[in-house]
Amino acid sequence: MSDRSSRPSGRPGSRPASKPASKPTGNGKAKKPPGKWSSGWRRWVKWGAVAGGSAFALALVAFAIAYARTDIPDPNEGFETQTSFVYYADGKTVLGRFADQNRISVDLSDVPQHVQDAVIAAEDRTFWTNKGIDPRGIVRAAFNNASGGDTQGASTITQQYVKIFYLSQERTLTRKVKEAILSLKIQRQMSKQEILQGYLNAIYFGRGAYGIEAASRAYFGKSVDELTVREGAVLAAIINSPNGYDPANGKASKRALEARYGYVIDSMNDLGTLPAKLASSSKIHKLPPVSPVSQQSTNAGQRGHVLQMVRQELRALGYSDSEIDGGGLRVTTTFTRKAMAAAQAGVFQERPDLDQLHVAVASVDPRTGALRGMYAGQDYLKSQINWAVAGGAPGSTFKPFSLATGLTYGYSLQSVFDGSSPQEIAGTEFSNQGEGGGESYGNISLLTATENSVNTAYVNLVDSMPDGVNQVIDTAVDMGIPRNAPGLDPSLSIVLGSATVSPIDMANAYGTIADGGLSKETYLIESVRSTQGGKPYRHEVDTTQAISEEVAADTSYALQQVTAVGTGTNANVIGRPVAGKTGTATTDAGHVRSSWFVGYTPQLATAVMYSRGTGNQPLDGYLDTFYGGEHPARTWAAVMSAALEGDEILDFPPPAYLEQTVEGHEPTPTPTPTPTPTDSAEPSETPEPDDSESPSEEPSPPDGEPTETPTDSVSPSDGEPGEDEQAGDPPADPPADPPAPAGRRELVPARE
Repeated sequence: MSDRSSRPSGRPGSRPASKPASKPTGNGKAKKPPGKWSSGWRRWVKWGAVAGGSAFALALVAFAIAYARTDIPDPNEGFETQTSFVYYADGKTVLGRFADQNRISVDLSDVPQHVQDAVIAAEDRTFWTNKGIDPRGIVRAAFNNASGGDTQGASTITQQYVKIFYLSQERTLTRKVKEAILSLKIQRQMSKQEILQGYLNAIYFGRGAYGIEAASRAYFGKSVDELTVREGAVLAAIINSPNGYDPANGKASKRALEARYGYVIDSMNDLGTLPAKLASSSKIHKLPPVSPVSQQSTNAGQRGHVLQMVRQELRALGYSDSEIDGGGLRVTTTFTRKAMAAAQAGVFQERPDLDQLHVAVASVDPRTGALRGMYAGQDYLKSQINWAVAGGAPGSTFKPFSLATGLTYGYSLQSVFDGSSPQEIAGTEFSNQGEGGGESYGNISLLTATENSVNTAYVNLVDSMPDGVNQVIDTAVDMGIPRNAPGLDPSLSIVLGSATVSPIDMANAYGTIADGGLSKETYLIESVRSTQGGKPYRHEVDTTQAISEEVAADTSYALQQVTAVGTGTNANVIGRPVAGKTGTATTDAGHVRSSWFVGYTPQLATAVMYSRGTGNQPLDGYLDTFYGGEHPARTWAAVMSAALEGDEILDFPPPAYLEQTVEGHEPTPTPTPTPTPTDSAEPSETPEPDDSESPSEEPSPPDGEPTETPTDSVSPSDGEPGEDEQAGDPPADPPADPPAPAGRRELVPARE
């Protein structure tokens, strides 16, 4: 009977018959049959593999869909901006800058290879070979950081570039996925060189510096193309923690930088990018000197005032704030370092040390209208009010506009007007001002009225002309005073400088006199170009003959006399021909609110204004002396002496000696006395002139007819001469009974 027939048959519930034993293996032992857990494990593995594969496939599909649907967004606005630089007139020396971010973009070709190598060694050692993301790098960085090794970034340079240039800094899975997708896309659309260039121009280095060029200047005070290998390695090290690795933040930060710097150097050496001659150098692991952080604000001193003026003019030229702050503009101004330094030094030299005292200065080139120098009154960080722009009431420095109007109308410098004080003119009482209440002059020439700043004579001048007030306003506007200046209203008080005018505009208007009557708009931007394209701008000087050359010459002669023998002699100390006018102005209560001196040489016109507090607080009882011929004139001389140092000494054109062509106020002739005839052939020992031939001892009141005695030779009573309606300037030590000033004839003025 066979073995099969002898096996018991199975029954329900019984265990099935076992299979024959497996064939013994070579070692003589049979293989152990699989247990129940072994087959279950295989099933789980199989289904796990199926599920994992499905999940992976789904993930790939999802990633593919996300990749297809993800477009490269517009760059973050801040990272498209570039710093706009403002230069002095030389076009090279930086005066200041405008920036949303301190960024100066450069081409990769301008970045030394060793700097590029240092950044790659520090941030992405596989940059040249990876596909934008580096999974192995992520794992390696995670393990190294967890084990306490050198801190390494998990993101490639491409990922960092994408994050800062296109995405936010939020730490979410969604942002990381999008970062990876965009990195792959950018990798396909941009070359490695383009990615590296974009990264180097976008990454933040601390100290407010974005990009390798700004960082180079912030940490080493030089351009990126001048960096040494060690300096480049320092900047590469700082990228990982800009604040934590800045040695200016203390010893701990310096030690951290030293460690990170050592890692960068070692990585360069491992990658073979460290120059061989430095690899064995004992100094290679020593930090190079790093510049300290500048403690001076970028807007300190006068810089903030100047930049605000530049911004306003750029806006007027049609540039938007976004272009100004982030358009990479290169703005060349009219300011010179010499004139700016002279303005500040002159103020510091002469300004009394008083709280709330504002001394404003503006210097304009009379040949072009270019603003060369200014002082706003105080440090920008202390007050943002620019008194060189805000201005004040110019007082008697406004009189030259009336003088030019009168000469244009047909009067001459020798035309005579009543300088008596006080007197009623056109229904209003006017008086000469000054210490002791001002002086009464009687009939005097326009030249003398200008020298001694006699209010009443000037008011009579303007009142004598048809529509005289409006004529004066038109002349002032033609010469450079803004028509919309506050208080430039058609009343006789405007003659004495009651409007509010800036020192800049006063200097420019006086420059019209200095330039033979040619007016031009003052300006402070010479040219503009953009690193991002766009049409460049260049200023063109446009001149207008505001007053005739002859009128300008005689007006200028009168102002030269002010500094020679009149109220402005304290300005005539700089060793070259000067011309100018003093001025003070008061409030309705009679307190002096501003004090001025405005003057010029052929090359430069400068205005100086002293004011206090809000601009209307009294100077009397506050300054030791408030007249324009004192502190303002001395300040003007200090400014001009420094601003013109080394420049050629130029003479003014000679006066034109215009003759009067209208009736009334004619110059007073000087009669020639004739001896009284006698009966004897011999003349008497003491001939007595006839009363009719003798000149009168006192000036006669003005009636349109000339007096017999030239009133210029009549001395005012002891005291100080008059100034504007509100306040006045004293002359410089007038003689008790002066003759006509030396070198000047009464009827036809002449001066060598």
